[in-house]
Amino acid sequence: MLYDVIIIGGGTSGCAAAYTAGKLGLKTLIIEKNIHLGGAITSGLVIPVMYSGQNQINTEFYDDLILELKNIGGQITYQNNSGWFNPELTKIALDKLMQKAGVDVLFNASVKMINYKDKIIESIELDQPILSPCIDTIRTNNISSLDHNLLSVCIGAKWFIDATGNCEFSKNLNCEILNDCSEYQPMSLRFIMSGVDKKRFANWIIDYDSDRNVTTVEEIGEDVHFSTAYTWDTNKHWALAPLFDDAVNKNILKDSDRNYFQLFTVAGMPESVAFNCPRIIQNLDPNCVKDISLAAIEARESILRLSNFCREYLPGFEKAFISNIADELGIRVSHRIRGKYVYTIDDLKTGKKFENPALISNYPIDIHNNNKNASCCEKTGEYQLPLESLMSYNYDNLFVIGRCLSADYKSQGALRVQASCFSMGEAVAKYISNSA
Repeated sequence: MLYDVIIIGGGTSGCAAAYTAGKLGLKTLIIEKNIHLGGAITSGLVIPVMYSGQNQINTEFYDDLILELKNIGGQITYQNNSGWFNPELTKIALDKLMQKAGVDVLFNASVKMINYKDKIIESIELDQPILSPCIDTIRTNNISSLDHNLLSVCIGAKWFIDATGNCEFSKNLNCEILNDCSEYQPMSLRFIMSGVDKKRFANWIIDYDSDRNVTTVEEIGEDVHFSTAYTWDTNKHWALAPLFDDAVNKNILKDSDRNYFQLFTVAGMPESVAFNCPRIIQNLDPNCVKDISLAAIEARESILRLSNFCREYLPGFEKAFISNIADELGIRVSHRIRGKYVYTIDDLKTGKKFENPALISNYPIDIHNNNKNASCCEKTGEYQLPLESLMSYNYDNLFVIGRCLSADYKSQGALRVQASCFSMGEAVAKYISNSA
């Protein structure tokens, strides 16, 4: 089996790369460890796609995804942001897009073996059989034959893209990894509650909180949509603070449960509300399976307490219940590769221009912290990321896209968001197509 490009990882950046490559006529394969595409959006329930400026480039995939979701009732435009998606319907929309682009998709699969020579990756083998001994036909040089013994084959490609989010593919190739931080941003685990009387809550919260930078309500069609937030930081006034104080005093919540709280509605879910929390404040390593396990257990316990808090204190939530807990933790930063160019915070803050920009954004430097009043959300001007920050330093036909790009710790805090990941994947696919 020979492809033009193989993408390992079917998250935000990987889907953008695969779809774009397929539309450009490249024979494309995407390999995903789960049984659906979407990564953070679907498995992680990470919505919305954050608005990242008016001058973004490489947005064709994002625009097509919006249209596909809109057609099946899984997208709304709220507060001038068209990136409000339904996580479940996004799984279906991405399947449809890959089919339209002629992309081959393999689910429930990971790379077991990588064959390479010098600085060129030649082929891979998967950890699961991809051929059935009973029904699959192996096609070689237009000659078909049935093989009852061969279950797994080497899959070759001219180009490979690591879109695993954690450099998993690149680490197995002994690529250089950037290690410039001793502290990781806290992980989180999102969830959804259903059975909410949204109109009742919307009427209450819009009167309770007058800060329109925090709380918004908007009627869209026959549905009402809203968003509100609270953190334990004391350098800002939060309308919900008295409720959280009371819940902690009554042992309904632990103090750590209130470190970060955000809720908002979901497209196509008329009685459901999504939560961007809890945020786990322990300094845990997202590259360590033991720490990830501890974070997941702690997060689910916190979700139970937060759901009880909502039913007790928030009008409209009296009969609400937990309907979905994300299948994966929200990891903001982990391993990052060394690329042909290591992007820095100075590059970002000065708005340095590049000959081959992969993206243009103005999303702020967003670095979460375990401690009160220590998180950073610093607005900047417009900035670019060079394509060379997505090229492996060690291999000539390997790209790395998504949050594990070649960037220092602080600049990665601005570049890790979904809109930028979409652009990264699309930019790489276009580069490969032009190089074919």
